[in-house]
Amino acid sequence: MRTLFVLLLSLAISTVVQAKVVGKEVTYKADGVELKGYLAYDNSSKAKRPGVLVVHEWWGHNDYARKRARMLAKLGYIAFALDMYGEGKQAAHPQDAGKFAGEVRKNLPMATARFKAAMDQLQNHPLFDKGKMAAIGYCFGGAVVLEMARSGMELQGVASFHGSLGTAQPAETGKVKAKVLVMNGGADPFVKEEEIAAFKTEMSQAGVDFNFISYPGAKHSFTNPGANKFGKKFKLPLEYNKQADKKSWRELQAFLKKIFN
Repeated sequence: MRTLFVLLLSLAISTVVQAKVVGKEVTYKADGVELKGYLAYDNSSKAKRPGVLVVHEWWGHNDYARKRARMLAKLGYIAFALDMYGEGKQAAHPQDAGKFAGEVRKNLPMATARFKAAMDQLQNHPLFDKGKMAAIGYCFGGAVVLEMARSGMELQGVASFHGSLGTAQPAETGKVKAKVLVMNGGADPFVKEEEIAAFKTEMSQAGVDFNFISYPGAKHSFTNPGANKFGKKFKLPLEYNKQADKKSWRELQAFLKKIFN
C-alpha cells in the first residue's frame, strides 16, 4: 500500500514539474508587412481558455511585453504579445519611439489591420476559447486598445496601463462592445486633468461600461521596472512604482475574471 502511495505521489509531482509556460515567437503578416509576435500559454492542459492580447509600450515589442504575456499564461490564459510597428521594430531613443508610435496612431486603418492580424493568431489557435478575448496595453499600447474598443472591435474587455486617453474618433453610443478599465498614474504629467475629464465624459455619454482608477503618486510607466533607467537616461518623468504595479495587476486579474465569467 505504501509503495502504491509513493508511486502515485511521484506521478503527481512529475505532472506538476512538467507543467510550464510555453513561449513561442510567431511571424505573421498584415497588408503585406511582416510582424513579429510572441505566444504564451501553459501546456499542462489541453483545455480551451480565454485569449488576451498584449500591446507594447512606445519602445516597441520587447521583453517587457513578452513578460506580461507569460504572466497572463501563468494565470491560465493564452496570451499574444503583438507587434504594432512591423518587423519587430524597437526604438532605442524617445525620438524614434515617438516617430514609430505616431505613424501608427495617425493611420487607424493600418493599426486596425495589424491588431486584427494579431487577433487571428489567437482565434485560430486550438487552445483558444472562441468568443472570449480581451486586450491590454501599456503606454502607447494603452491608447491602442482604447482605440480598438472605440472602433467596436469584438472584445469582451480592454485594459489600459498608463496609456494616453485622447482620440480623434470618440466613442459612439452603442458601438463599444468591450468593457473598459483604465489604470492611470495620479502623478503622470503626460495625462492632463482635462484629458481625464474629457475621457470620462466621452465614455459616460457613449454608455460604455468603464472604470477609471488613479494611483496617487504614480508617474508614467509605473508598471515597468525598467522605467527608472529610461527616465534617468533621457530625463523623462518615467518611474516604476511597485505598489501601483501590484495593485493594478490585481485589478486586471479581477477584471478578466469578471468579463470572462
